[in-house]
Amino acid sequence: MRTLTNPDVLDLWDRGSRLHPLDQGLLLLGAIHPEERYAVLADWPLGRRNSAVAKWHCATFGPDLQGWTACPQCGEKLEFRMDGRSLLGPLESSLAGTLTSRGHSFRLPSSRDLARATRESDSTQAAVSVLEACCLDADPVQNWSEEDIEQIGEEMALADAMAETRLTLSCAKCPAQWEESLDIVAFVWSEVEAAAKRLLLEVHTLASAYGWSEPEILALSDARRSCYLAMVRQ
Repeated sequence: MRTLTNPDVLDLWDRGSRLHPLDQGLLLLGAIHPEERYAVLADWPLGRRNSAVAKWHCATFGPDLQGWTACPQCGEKLEFRMDGRSLLGPLESSLAGTLTSRGHSFRLPSSRDLARATRESDSTQAAVSVLEACCLDADPVQNWSEEDIEQIGEEMALADAMAETRLTLSCAKCPAQWEESLDIVAFVWSEVEAAAKRLLLEVHTLASAYGWSEPEILALSDARRSCYLAMVRQ
């Protein structure tokens, strides 16, 4: 796993700021795993992708995941926190196999499969597109029943536990309790974006004060840059 420098973070954010979230996740994976080809990363099972991104977050930003959501019943803004180390699942063995469900064999869904599903306007057809992409049968299935879609989806989720993180939340203002999905890739990308914008503000501040270029400012250690910023802001 590669550690990203400050220029790397800015370049990553700049290249990914207008991309689809799935592509942002792959761009991040490619930056932290440059030894892997993009096409290979696109075929990683979702749990492996999520675990790799969570591991990088823990190493770069720390294990604490803190975010906000709104109560679906009263709209109260709620803070949630969790330990990112709980998302560090196995990267190889259990996420590289196949499963058999309702007489069919499947591999686990990947980013490439989700990208294909996003082209569907109907949620049922999107689920079918994932099943079709992941099905390993020699003869393609012509029609998937609702029972097929539901059961196979549940078994895929069990087989790749890191593919989705569900948070159980309760509102402090009203009796509401609910579950919400945490998209770890989108969460980490938001932190990459925030870090990039902080760096740009620091570059602007020091460039305005000293006339230094962006590369000169980013070449400073974090400690030295912080000291210069403190002096400028006095």
